Amino acid sequence: MKPLFICLLLCFFLKEAFGQVYGKIINKNGQPVVLANVLLLKDSDSIPVKRAFTNAEGIYRFGNVASGNYFLRVSYTGYAAWTSALFSITGEQPVKDFGTITLDENADVLKNVVVRSVKPLYQQRPEGTIVNVESSVMSKGSSALEVLERSPGVLLDYRNNSVSLNGKSGVVVMIDGKLLRMTMEQLVSLLGGMSADDISTIELLTTPPANYDAEGSAGIINIVLKKNRKQGTNGSASFTGGYGWGEKATAGINLSHNTKNINLYGSYTFSHDKTYSDLYITSTQVMNFLGGNVSVLFLDTTKMIHNNHDANIGMDIKLNAKTTIGGSITFNKSTGSSSTFNDAGYNILPDSLLQFTGVNKGSNKWNNLVNSAYFERTISEGEKLNFNIDYLYFNNSSPYEVQSSFINKHGQQAGEESHLFSPQQKGFANTVIKVGVVKTDYTKQLNKKTKLETGLKGSYTTSSSLSGLQSYINGAWMSSDETSNHIAMKEAIGAAYLSFNIQVNSSVNLVAGVRYEYSYTNMDDPKTGANIVNRKLGSLFPNVFFSKKLNDNAELQLSYTKRISRPSYNDLASYVGYSDPTAVYTGNPFLKPTITHNIKIGYTYKSYAVSLLFSKDNNAIVRYQLTESPAADILYISPHNLASQNNITLQANLPFKLNNWWTMNYSFAGGLRNYKADYTKHPFEKNYFGYSANFSQTFKLLENFTTELSGWYNSISYNGTSKVNGFGALNIGVKKELKNNKGTLSLSAADILRTERINVFYGAVTEEAFSIKSHVIVTTESAKFPIIKLTYTKSFGNNGIKRKTRQQDSSTDESERIRKN
Repeated sequence: MKPLFICLLLCFFLKEAFGQVYGKIINKNGQPVVLANVLLLKDSDSIPVKRAFTNAEGIYRFGNVASGNYFLRVSYTGYAAWTSALFSITGEQPVKDFGTITLDENADVLKNVVVRSVKPLYQQRPEGTIVNVESSVMSKGSSALEVLERSPGVLLDYRNNSVSLNGKSGVVVMIDGKLLRMTMEQLVSLLGGMSADDISTIELLTTPPANYDAEGSAGIINIVLKKNRKQGTNGSASFTGGYGWGEKATAGINLSHNTKNINLYGSYTFSHDKTYSDLYITSTQVMNFLGGNVSVLFLDTTKMIHNNHDANIGMDIKLNAKTTIGGSITFNKSTGSSSTFNDAGYNILPDSLLQFTGVNKGSNKWNNLVNSAYFERTISEGEKLNFNIDYLYFNNSSPYEVQSSFINKHGQQAGEESHLFSPQQKGFANTVIKVGVVKTDYTKQLNKKTKLETGLKGSYTTSSSLSGLQSYINGAWMSSDETSNHIAMKEAIGAAYLSFNIQVNSSVNLVAGVRYEYSYTNMDDPKTGANIVNRKLGSLFPNVFFSKKLNDNAELQLSYTKRISRPSYNDLASYVGYSDPTAVYTGNPFLKPTITHNIKIGYTYKSYAVSLLFSKDNNAIVRYQLTESPAADILYISPHNLASQNNITLQANLPFKLNNWWTMNYSFAGGLRNYKADYTKHPFEKNYFGYSANFSQTFKLLENFTTELSGWYNSISYNGTSKVNGFGALNIGVKKELKNNKGTLSLSAADILRTERINVFYGAVTEEAFSIKSHVIVTTESAKFPIIKLTYTKSFGNNGIKRKTRQQDSSTDESERIRKN
């Protein structure tokens, strides 16, 4: 690969470079004008030769400009057009720098013009795929989790509450660059209650650059919330009502008041969801503690109610032309209750029958608070300093009670008077997490071709978790070391990065960076004083991004990144959670971190994008694997390291516009996957082809109606020793824009064919613990009845010019290390 890379570089560098034209567009307040239309015109006939749009910093650039005389014309809605004097591009003077151009506002236009634009649903960038949530009719009234499920390469495991990207676990999830440090179970609950109406984009970053943390071997999912930067007082409100198996409702409001120097914003959303799922399990296993060969039929039905509150308030203050400060507070509160009903029959060959019935009732309450503050200083043209500080607090409480009956064919209690066979059990899990993060970033344009980025980051986390399972035995509540857990954790991570962005010539760009991270993790048992984990890890994480513009429409990209996934807190902690009378969930303190190497080759032509990603994972972590206890009397469900994992993934995004009223988009992510495991009874290797595919068809009809038909499908996949059959869904939505700016009505129906039923197989790859062979059928709510939602949305306020500024918080990329209890 190294000789190939060098040859590519030489070929690109030796190619003849044409002239280039560039500059920056700002308004009278000194803020960049984003997406301004810039035309390069031939002087002889004023016909546009090239067209460009300014980026988030207001910068535009034309490459491969042939020798000749030109005009430059800049236009943007709400501003007076600007036209340059005649200028020339020659062999002696191939570069024209217009510097900074200030546009004047056109007040008359501002009063009367409303701009509407629709971005494509999916966009490809060198670091990953961008999902423009607002471009889908189906997003109205949906949750963030439902939007994720319909996104390219994303796979949700509802049975285990996990998220994978392109067939790999080790995903970290952020909201506005702040990493969510909570259990994966609570993360899924949060995203299930978060309204997609509040989301602007979802970034699926498989190869993030050096200014992101190296955490996340599979990549980063960053959810970017809407930010209203219009002048004056503006806002929007939305209301959703729906039904599937149970009722759904969401209501939210977003307000902002922006002046020349002060931006105030805030939002609040409440969501309610009553839902349902069930499991049907057929299994055979050899469990000597139950009497030998066992055949099991198991039905698990769960009814859940979730209520979520999400609030956000913030302020940006421009102290002067060069200095801005600001801060925000984000608060999430969730309460949930669930009732799980179990009915199982155990046939112990040849003729002994056991019957288990149980009711598991529990509640789940958590609060998540994020305080952020930042300072931004423009030192000089092209030189900027940012300083950020964050404090994150998370509190979770999850008590539950189990009432069960486990009897033989004579009506007698089965098993001994021991923990998991007790008719009455209760459990609890309480977790408190506190995180402090400090980050500073410095950028400087060293010259016209080279930009420097560097920064430091430090985070310190303290966490306390107390969990246990008690059984009512002989008239008293009893617990044991096997069924209780108390862990205190301290973790410190320090990082420094350095990156250079080099515009080699008008068509070649090179970004090269390196990040160094040092982490220290310590876990103790306060009850015994025993040290569970004491781990130190320091490593360099280099990355290189290379792009070559072949012409105005085509670009070739090549990149290399190195990433890490550290074991989460609950991956390491030896907690115990009840599953059934023969099995418990637990952690694995011997887990190693995953180190990933990625090489990506990409090609874009206009809005079409294709890429090939090669990834190699050392010690990849797979969760919910089956092993036996040392005494061979309990089944452990816990995470383990794979010996190795290698993936070759093809990603493609193909949008088509057939005419003004019919557009479509197709996306694909899949390829060859290989992994080896040695934690099982017999080591094994697995090769398979896996993929996910998404499509959408949008039709603009008469009377301001828009309809969308969309669908997704995930092929066969594997998680360690378990196999998951392919499954998917078909969705439909209709939107009506009401006249006279009275709002929008959207009606959506998810899984209209009721196909979202998931089949999981254990023992299909290798021999499992206790020689288990089982088939698990997970029936989601929509498989019972399509989920139908009606949403009304109304915007109000001034139609001023939209301005966009985005601050990177110091908690950006801070690792999501807390998962399932």
